[in-house]
Amino acid sequence: MRLLVTGGAGFIASHFVHQVRAEHEVVVLDKLDYCASVKNIPHDVRLVKGDIRDADAVRALFARFKPEAVVHFAAQTHVDNSFGNSLEFTSNNVEGTHVLLEVARTYGALKKFVHVSTDEVYGESSYELNSSNTEGGTILQPTNPYAATKAAAEMLVMAYGRSYGLPYVITRGNNVYGPAQYPEKVIPKFITLAMQGKKLPIHGDGLGTRSYLHVSDAVSAFATILDRGVLGEVYNIGTAQERTTLSVAEDICAQFNLDPETAIEFVQDRPFNDRRYYIDSGKLHHIGWVPEKTWEHGLAETIAWYKNHNTDEYWSPAPTFLVYGKNGWIGGLLGQLLEKGGYTYHFAEERLEHCEKDMDTFHPTHILNAAGITGRPNVDWCETHKTEVIQTNVAATLHMIDTAHRRGVHVTNFATGCIYTYDEAHPRGGPGFTEDDPPNFRGSYYSRTKCMVEELIKEYDNVWQLRLRMPISADLENPRNFVYKIARYDRVVDIPNSMTVLDELLPLAIEGAVRGLTGVYNFTNPGVVSHREVLDMYKPGHPWTYFTEEEQNKILAAPRSNNFLDTTKLERAFPGLMNIKDSLKKYVFSR
Repeated sequence: MRLLVTGGAGFIASHFVHQVRAEHEVVVLDKLDYCASVKNIPHDVRLVKGDIRDADAVRALFARFKPEAVVHFAAQTHVDNSFGNSLEFTSNNVEGTHVLLEVARTYGALKKFVHVSTDEVYGESSYELNSSNTEGGTILQPTNPYAATKAAAEMLVMAYGRSYGLPYVITRGNNVYGPAQYPEKVIPKFITLAMQGKKLPIHGDGLGTRSYLHVSDAVSAFATILDRGVLGEVYNIGTAQERTTLSVAEDICAQFNLDPETAIEFVQDRPFNDRRYYIDSGKLHHIGWVPEKTWEHGLAETIAWYKNHNTDEYWSPAPTFLVYGKNGWIGGLLGQLLEKGGYTYHFAEERLEHCEKDMDTFHPTHILNAAGITGRPNVDWCETHKTEVIQTNVAATLHMIDTAHRRGVHVTNFATGCIYTYDEAHPRGGPGFTEDDPPNFRGSYYSRTKCMVEELIKEYDNVWQLRLRMPISADLENPRNFVYKIARYDRVVDIPNSMTVLDELLPLAIEGAVRGLTGVYNFTNPGVVSHREVLDMYKPGHPWTYFTEEEQNKILAAPRSNNFLDTTKLERAFPGLMNIKDSLKKYVFSR
């Protein structure tokens, strides 16, 4: 099943992604807020940076990925923060959910929409009555701004189910704890404070009770509900075991051999702090789920994770990009995409050979290198400027990559697929060249430098090497656009080639950088298209003039490569890539 997980770089959702990714085709939508981490996402899972409040971005993701189900985790969840910034919670949790619902409604092809809510929508449970909250028998009485926004979002989900037939399921869960939880929640907060030798602060008297569910049990519950949950139902997810905040702090003190009398301090309580949340998960038990992790085992496992991870590094700020090639076509487009995506980015102020200054100034986590010499106006120029070409395309590029490697910075290097040409093993209409095939084309000095540097780059594990070919975009008046070029030649060859539709693939370059992909990738659309087919799409019926490859080579300073690049590896990383002809029709010639 194609599964869209919102907030998938967060705590619970990322554990869920890890559990279900083998069974489902998963894409994560996350705005990478302070409590999310790209380190939570496996490299084989697509991560799209975006805000669920951005209707256009969500709509585009639905159109591209075509999800069959949505599991909606994305939300602001920290109760303390909701008292000081309640409007932000309303914006994220209510407006964001509403946008997602509206896109799902117009999309019209979802089989299931799982809305992740909280047991706090019930409000405070009574000690005197000692009864648990059930899904259908308890009125929602939220007592803090966070819980109120989650209750409001639930009402919207139910309304869309009733009014538009949205196939929803709602979950209401207990407090969840476990490895890789941002240390603002009580258990990781206490653990990290204990590790630092600091006091553990407890609101009020610490006798309020909560039920704590280990994240492995929580995600198994979500997987069960995704698989067997009945549409239109609400499921509580929890455990009957209750603990006071004070007892949790004492258990953590015991794990660190601390004296609770001196390690714990009591601080002023919240404006209103619910004393108890107690829910009945019997309905979920009936469809096959029960919690399995004991408190003792779960707490020990959680503490071990924090002991083995630097939390400052793990939740480092969202990616900061440094872009080389500001004045180039692709570099400029990258800047526009980063701006639209809300990323922090900077265009380099220095040349590649002086990249240390840029890295010292901007402290990037990621570099997008679109700088290089391709020729002015084409690769023939390189034949008479070989020193300049090798200085930039080889020496300076390697220097930047080596510097980035020593500083732990990821590099996405925009390269070329013009290092192959059709041969006996790869004839026209035959198999494409894979990333592992040795280059067989060195007809131009430009291609020779690209072959040279790619072989050396393979020794660096921080580089994502992207082989573009004959790039095309909807900006048909850009002189670097392949369509612009061939439409102005007196004659052109008519040979099938792999090509790159930038409008579709460049956003994936940023996505892959965030995911930390490395290695060499053929970065073209699947399939081939001929020059004639491209020109006929551009101006149908126009009398273009063609000549043979042999005739072309007679008038060029350097031969050109023609090839078909196998995109199997790219398609595995980014399922749903459009065939080159379909992509041209959609992104370039339909506008």
